[in-house]
Amino acid sequence: MNLTFFGVDAAWWPFLFILLAGWLPTDIWRYLGVLSAGRISETSRSLGLVRAIATALVAAVIARLVLYPGGTLEQIPTVFRVGGLALGFATFLLARRSIVLGILASQGLLLAGAWQAGLI
Repeated sequence: MNLTFFGVDAAWWPFLFILLAGWLPTDIWRYLGVLSAGRISETSRSLGLVRAIATALVAAVIARLVLYPGGTLEQIPTVFRVGGLALGFATFLLARRSIVLGILASQGLLLAGAWQAGLI
């Protein structure tokens, strides 16, 4: 049996596939994190390792989106994508860690890049 997303013709199969391949593997780790959170000291080396790995994964996803995007974002020049990342982070720091202002600043530069590329 071909157990890929399009491998089974049943109407319910895509929903079961999403449940088994997407939701269940990620939620198991979330539940284990909730169960073990009260038992781990915030200053422990193991929690420091977990934080470092989680931060590295988020940074890798952001770097991939900025440097090797897909879809419409790919048509925006690289200088605007990298500049949007830098401007958003600088705005975040200068605006006393305001996430909203950092996002708005980076989105403004991305929109300028989209306009320059003729997308809007």
